[in-house]
Amino acid sequence: MAFRWTNTLTAADVTPKAAYLNRRQILAASVGLGAIGLTGTGAAAQTAEELEPNTLEEITSYNNFYEFGTGKEDPKRNAHMLDTTDWKITVDGMVDNPGEYALADLLEGLTVEDRIYRFRCVEAWSMVIPWNGIEFADILEKAGVQETAKYVAFETAVQPENMIGVQRGVLDFPYVEGLRLDEAMHPLTIMATGIYGEPIANQNGAPIRLVVPWKYGFKSIKSIVRITLTDVEPPTSWNKSQPSEYGFYSNVNPEVSHPRWSQASERRIGGGLFAPRIDTLKFNGYEEEVASLYDGMDLSVFF
Repeated sequence: MAFRWTNTLTAADVTPKAAYLNRRQILAASVGLGAIGLTGTGAAAQTAEELEPNTLEEITSYNNFYEFGTGKEDPKRNAHMLDTTDWKITVDGMVDNPGEYALADLLEGLTVEDRIYRFRCVEAWSMVIPWNGIEFADILEKAGVQETAKYVAFETAVQPENMIGVQRGVLDFPYVEGLRLDEAMHPLTIMATGIYGEPIANQNGAPIRLVVPWKYGFKSIKSIVRITLTDVEPPTSWNKSQPSEYGFYSNVNPEVSHPRWSQASERRIGGGLFAPRIDTLKFNGYEEEVASLYDGMDLSVFF
């Protein structure tokens, strides 16, 4: 497969699908196997040490998706309840072609690409993930963005009968997020529909989710049902919940600590209990591509 926008990560860093499937069979039989998976190496990586691999099992087993519970294993345990049949997305606001679109219609004619991206959670853990998705700019072009639009707002599905977290009110649902329009139009920003060439798992945000690799993971909203173009900064769920801790921008920045922990380093999932922490890169390693979006901004104020 041809992979784009990998930074220092390449197609060689991804486990071949056959090898991965073989690994799953071996693991199911409780037999040990050496390190196979996604890796990043040396030069521009966080340290000179090889990044630990991330398998599909790791990617789909360690998640934040509060609609399905607050524990890391809760989404895998509970997200099978998510009903993704006949998925529709409302596109509205400052667009030329508003409407409620069947997912297939919204994506018709657009190119699915393979992107290997670092993924960094605000909780200071990280992965490397091979997404399959569509540049969000292509979707916006299809919608017809009007000149007065400055921001994009997103909304996650709410299915109270299927979502235990919604039933318990662990956040103010629906989950909402937003980007500045130039962030949304950046070629690194994608709408992911798959991982490892497979349809995206429910716990990872099926059937379609946002991926913005230079921002903390909670910005990459899952299971999207609404996209709204607007001229005002939209509310975002974690900023509404705890504004002193979670800003609108939420760019990965080792120089700006979370009020309750440092962001200077991270724990790579899959590295084992005693794996050393690695240094966090500015903008999650995508500084060269995206730093110009924030020229003149104080990133400790616009965090």
